[in-house]
Amino acid sequence: MKVGAQAAVLTALILGLVMFVGAGKTIAVAIDGQSQSVSTRAATVGDVLKDSAIPVGDRDVVTPALDAPVADGALIEIKRNKAVNVSIDGVDRVVHTTGLTVADVVDQLNVSEKAQIDQGPALALASLSTAIDISTPKDVSIKVDGKTKKLNTTAETVEAVLDEAKLKLGKDDELNAKATDAVTDEMKLKIVRVETKTVTKTKVVAHGTDTTKDSDALVGSKKTLVKGKDGERTLTYTVTLRDGKETDRKLEADKLTTKAVDAEVSVGTKPKPKPKSTSTPGSVSATWSALAKCESGGNWSINSGNGYYGGLQFSASSWRGAGGGKYAALPHQATPAEQVATAEVLRRSGGWGHWPACSSKLGLR
Repeated sequence: MKVGAQAAVLTALILGLVMFVGAGKTIAVAIDGQSQSVSTRAATVGDVLKDSAIPVGDRDVVTPALDAPVADGALIEIKRNKAVNVSIDGVDRVVHTTGLTVADVVDQLNVSEKAQIDQGPALALASLSTAIDISTPKDVSIKVDGKTKKLNTTAETVEAVLDEAKLKLGKDDELNAKATDAVTDEMKLKIVRVETKTVTKTKVVAHGTDTTKDSDALVGSKKTLVKGKDGERTLTYTVTLRDGKETDRKLEADKLTTKAVDAEVSVGTKPKPKPKSTSTPGSVSATWSALAKCESGGNWSINSGNGYYGGLQFSASSWRGAGGGKYAALPHQATPAEQVATAEVLRRSGGWGHWPACSSKLGLR
């Protein structure tokens, strides 16, 4: 009986040992792609990691879930959360990711395929020493030379945009932004072409007149002794053009290039002779007699056939227009007094100018 009892206890121990050994499992655990093997008797993923002293952060991703059961030969995959510094269009931020490469972060951010990234997409996040620098494409318009250029660019600064557009700024050109300004979406740039040039123009300098008195010449007479000549000045300007239009003009020099020559004129001061007031027979004054002598040799009845008649050489139309027709059909048929009376009508309306040559000769005008 004693031997039988001992055999039963030994059998139970052996069965228990077999069952304990049979409950053990070998599990593969991959952390960010690096695999290791652990032995465990735990029933769930969470217990396996706890028994194996493998910590799990709140942002880590574990597959299968922590409460999932595990079987021998199972694979537990852990993707560690990583805080990655990212700069998007100059704005710094921290991105949490379980990815392994720069490309994983870019995909997570869902940025444009045209975005420019300083680091290579295959670079492992563990190898990063600086923030991932991402420049997203932006629409930029540039108004220049009468046209508007449009670009979709990842350039980060205005200067880089101009380089991409192959636009050069002259030393005086104006830009509505600084070259170092960051590029923003829908940015509108404007370049004003500024040109400075020198322009010369000439200006007439009017000559003056110097007068001298001539006591031997009659009052009202003038004689040019030296002919005047205008001078010239040269004006030099600095002209500023903006997009081809003049916006400023500054006088730089004003130089007299040709001196004006003043005219010299003599003016008569000798009094004109006064007409004699005495009358000739037939009530004809000495003045009219002198004028008739100059015009017709003093022949009051002359008809030379040249269309002018009488002592004062009236034309037929002038005679009739001044009312001479009441005396005679033609001037040479009237008396000297009648001719003078008609001439007085003409003189009152037009002065001595009706007899230009002789009246000037006699000093009547």
